Amino acid sequence: MLYVIYAEDNTDSLEKRAVVRPAHVARLQVLRDEGRLIIAGPMPAVDSNEPGIAGFSGSTIIAEFTSLEAAQVWAKDDPYVAAGVYKQVTVKPFKRTF
Repeated sequence: MLYVIYAEDNTDSLEKRAVVRPAHVARLQVLRDEGRLIIAGPMPAVDSNEPGIAGFSGSTIIAEFTSLEAAQVWAKDDPYVAAGVYKQVTVKPFKRTF
C-alpha cells in the first residue's frame, strides 16, 4: 500500500538539512531502486523552486510500504529526524486515484 509521509521543518533547519542531505537522499534512492518511491521532495518556504536562504518548510514522500507501521518506522529512522531538521512527521495511508 502507498503511504504519504509529511514532515514539517523546525525553524532555521536549512544548515542541518545540508549536512545530512546525502544520507537522507541515499535512503530515498533505495526506495527508488526497489520501485517503491512514487514521489519525494522538499517544500520551499517561499514561492520559488530555489528558495535560497528562506529554506524549506518541510518534505513530502509518497512510497509503498508493507504496512502503516513499516512506513512509520522508516520515517522515524530518517536522518533528518535524528538531526533535528523535522519538528513533526505524519504518516498516513494514501490511495492513488490518478
